Amino acid sequence: MNAKHIDIISAALKIQKRQVENTVKLLDEKATVPFISRYRKEATGSLDEVAVGEIALRLEKLNELQKRKEAILTSIEKQELLTPELKKKLDICYDIHELEDIYLPYKPKRKTKASIAKERGLEPLADIIWKQQERDVSGRAEQFTNNEVPNSDAALEGACHIIAEKINEHQHARNTVRYFFRKGAVIRSRLVKGKEAEGEKFKDYFEFEEPLNRCSSHRLLAMRRGEREGFLKASIFIENEDAEYKLSDYFVKSRGEAADLMNTAIKDCLKRLLVPSVETEFSGKSKENADTTAIKVFAENLKQLLLASPLGEKRILALDPGYKSGCKLVCLDEHGNLLHNETIYPHPPQNQRTQAMKKIGTLVESFKIQSIAIGNGTASRETEELVKNTHFKEDMRVFTVSEAGASIYSASKIAREEFPSYDVTVRGAVSIGRRLADPLAELVKIDAKSIGVGQYQHDVDQAALKTSLDTVVEHCVNTVGVDVNTASKYLLTYVSGLGPQLAQNIVDYRKENGKFLSRVQLKKVPRMGPKAFEQAAGFLRIRGGKNPLDSSAVHPESYPVVERMAKDIKVKVGDLMADQNARKQVKLSEYITVETGLPTLNDIMSELEKPGRDPREKLELFEFDSMLKTIANVREGVTYPGVVTNVTNFGAFVDIGIKENGLVHISNLANKFIDNPADVVKVNQHVQVRVIQLDVVRKRIGLSMKDAD
Repeated sequence: MNAKHIDIISAALKIQKRQVENTVKLLDEKATVPFISRYRKEATGSLDEVAVGEIALRLEKLNELQKRKEAILTSIEKQELLTPELKKKLDICYDIHELEDIYLPYKPKRKTKASIAKERGLEPLADIIWKQQERDVSGRAEQFTNNEVPNSDAALEGACHIIAEKINEHQHARNTVRYFFRKGAVIRSRLVKGKEAEGEKFKDYFEFEEPLNRCSSHRLLAMRRGEREGFLKASIFIENEDAEYKLSDYFVKSRGEAADLMNTAIKDCLKRLLVPSVETEFSGKSKENADTTAIKVFAENLKQLLLASPLGEKRILALDPGYKSGCKLVCLDEHGNLLHNETIYPHPPQNQRTQAMKKIGTLVESFKIQSIAIGNGTASRETEELVKNTHFKEDMRVFTVSEAGASIYSASKIAREEFPSYDVTVRGAVSIGRRLADPLAELVKIDAKSIGVGQYQHDVDQAALKTSLDTVVEHCVNTVGVDVNTASKYLLTYVSGLGPQLAQNIVDYRKENGKFLSRVQLKKVPRMGPKAFEQAAGFLRIRGGKNPLDSSAVHPESYPVVERMAKDIKVKVGDLMADQNARKQVKLSEYITVETGLPTLNDIMSELEKPGRDPREKLELFEFDSMLKTIANVREGVTYPGVVTNVTNFGAFVDIGIKENGLVHISNLANKFIDNPADVVKVNQHVQVRVIQLDVVRKRIGLSMKDAD
């Protein structure tokens, strides 16, 4: 454990050193973020999952910086240029740009104008100019002419190249140029000649300029995409005059020929070396910042989508609507198992409406269906109308379910493993039904990027995106908890401490030995060692098992505490969980130990009150406006009910029941200034929106939530 790293993280996050130190110790012991935040509150001072995750992220970056520092030290040592002063300078450096600046003079270089000049023996002349004490510099330059340096002008030019490189490697010079980039850098994009028609979607950026520090994430990513696709040329620049003046003021200490040559070198350095180098640095940093913002938006949307309200264990009839190819229909039991599938053709061109309604009614009765799920794609509204006009003996709840990513799942290896005997249409319909029952359990099977929330997800750093999205999925899975006897291996994979292999081993053990009857039984699963069991057990639920605590989030390590509580008030553990009056008799102060403090005891009591409670909200039935079928039915000025499908930095997209989603721009989200749309809306939120702009030809709908209620 690096003490300096602890100090840096503590100062940056404004968290006590003890909390950071204990968290880092747990991370080093391979504890997961969900486990640490849930079951090690005494050690961390009750840091939440976000804080623990931020510590883990910063620790990783500092470790990477340390590795880079060691590589630089090794490189300079091999050159036999490492002095005690330089080593100390590197040791105390914790800024990556400063670190690279220190290393720059020692970094092995390809052939440059300066290196060529040095090979021609011009370095002493460059030193003479640099000192600015020689009055007749041209005269001295004559002494450096040779076969490769024909005259004094060539000698002076070569010497200036050496000086330009020396200035470029000078920390003060680099920091000066960085200052001007931070203060006044402008990002500019221009159309690539002849690409007007092809690049129409980037029209807003054909002639675009904006201060870099004011350029939003989505605009910067749009320009970079346009550049990558060959329609735009984007650049970041500063006006060099101010930087040139500052560098001259710092490096030029005389008048006369030497001073003029120094200014010539400074100008050349800025144009050819310094500005392009710092532009690359700021280009990378601005892209990284834009990526971070976009990934954060995506992660928050994904979290809301994964934690969407579940219908629960119900028997579901799911429909994947279509016209010519018909509507694929499946019946699922309360555990999501496929009972029946077939295709009906209620819409054009077949128009077998009566037969379809009869079939739906028969299947609902035969399979004791409790709810109906309809995919929100093609023919969704017509299918919804058909179902609602069908007569059922019991009240039937009908839900519209997002199909985003369903086609990706249906053609995936996962779907083929689950349903090897069925085609993609059946698999897609099953996914729609299962999404209604438990969105989290079904959506974990799909690559998060395919779910359709976020902005420019294909343009950001893919490794960073994957890490962030995996963290979100892990958070959601462990927040909800997993029934070990019904969960798929894909859901189990994200449980704290498991991973793909252990998840598969649990499923295999379940198949061979039947349902798990206790958490202790998990220890018999191959490769389930003490560490994995410790990390996972609290997030795995066993309902109806031998020990009532196995259905709760109380960790097995705390079972003795609960058993002692029950024994002290002379009841059974099950009674303690069921009886509020019994729990009131427990005095928590009597059970505080070094390992088990008040935070854990409070968590235990909360869990005993509602063991295994699902933290997700109750599912509400939602209905679109029955008059809306296509964009042709939409009217300006009219208010419609809708569902938020995506939140971005510039607004929110809303499904109003037709194929095209409308956009509520950030300026139309509320009757007050909004800095972040996520402060006002979230994915799956039910809203009222008023149509303020309608372009049927381009299929664009502008919406407003101002006074829409």
